[in-house]
Amino acid sequence: MYSRHDEVPQLDTWPSQVDAHYFNHVQRALKHLGREIRLELPGLKHLDLILQKDSWIIVDRVLNDYPIAAWCDFQAEHRDNLHEAISCTLRTFHFGARLVLKRTLDAMENYLIDELAKLTPDEDPHVIPFKKSPP
Repeated sequence: MYSRHDEVPQLDTWPSQVDAHYFNHVQRALKHLGREIRLELPGLKHLDLILQKDSWIIVDRVLNDYPIAAWCDFQAEHRDNLHEAISCTLRTFHFGARLVLKRTLDAMENYLIDELAKLTPDEDPHVIPFKKSPP
């Protein structure tokens, strides 16, 4: 398992959130495709995304998988919903990390939709967000 994001100095760290549909897709993919998923990011030369249960790390494969950014410390324990964003910590290790975050999540989503569709071709691979009913 990749762990350099816990070992190298961070440029910046701040609280963040990940949309529920991203988080749900990653958890489902990890359950069906393996404990760690590595994918190339189209349009982002030499950057890969490593998905693990407790962190998603953008790495530069040309620089020996040096981390660029990482979503870590997901607050999913005792989660009682599937539609609300998940709080996490976003760590950056490179000055340009913020420029690739959205493109990374979009590429990840497209990849996971394709891979999960191969497993269950008759099912819709999208996670449907449920709205919270009023009290």
